[in-house]
Amino acid sequence: MTGRQTHWQGVYQTKAETEVSWFQGRPETSVRLIEAAGLGRGARIIDVGGGASRLVDTLLDLGFTSLAVLDIAEAALAKTRDRLGARAAAVQWLVADITGWKPPSRYDTWHDRAVFHFLTDAADRAVYAATMASAVPVGGQAIVGTFAVDGPERCSGLPVCRYDADSLAAQFLPNFRLLDALTEDHLTPSEKVQRFQFCRMERI
Repeated sequence: MTGRQTHWQGVYQTKAETEVSWFQGRPETSVRLIEAAGLGRGARIIDVGGGASRLVDTLLDLGFTSLAVLDIAEAALAKTRDRLGARAAAVQWLVADITGWKPPSRYDTWHDRAVFHFLTDAADRAVYAATMASAVPVGGQAIVGTFAVDGPERCSGLPVCRYDADSLAAQFLPNFRLLDALTEDHLTPSEKVQRFQFCRMERI
């Protein structure tokens, strides 16, 4: 197990899903951006770093039928499988570090809220961008959310990279073009505001 895996496994083994700063009861911004992609309910969607996020629950509620959730921490995915109960069988569960993962298939929509900003090494960011490009077919879309330029400098004890719309979209050139961008003020369980930057991009 790598140091990165050990860190995140420890987080989810010692904290309830509602105790982590990134917890959302309903991920409204992510859902809105996925809906904006205009895909049918059979679209293949992967939630990168989905962990214990409730995005998968919401997408199942909305009728999406081809979902995958990837996370570096098995403990995070276990929380979500337990929460979903029998519905977990309808989802593909992937345990992997995104910087060393080879996509087994292609996805119409790639979603990532708060994984990419932890990649402070340029080489890791380049690998991530190449992996995203290989996983999303031409015409497919990617939604990436990170801390905004006025967001936190650290999260879960780790440094992060912060972005505005242009600098975030630039990380994925020349394979993606920016379609839409917005910021979100996320209220943590401890009632602190964290500003996020989201970009929705098309594979070209």
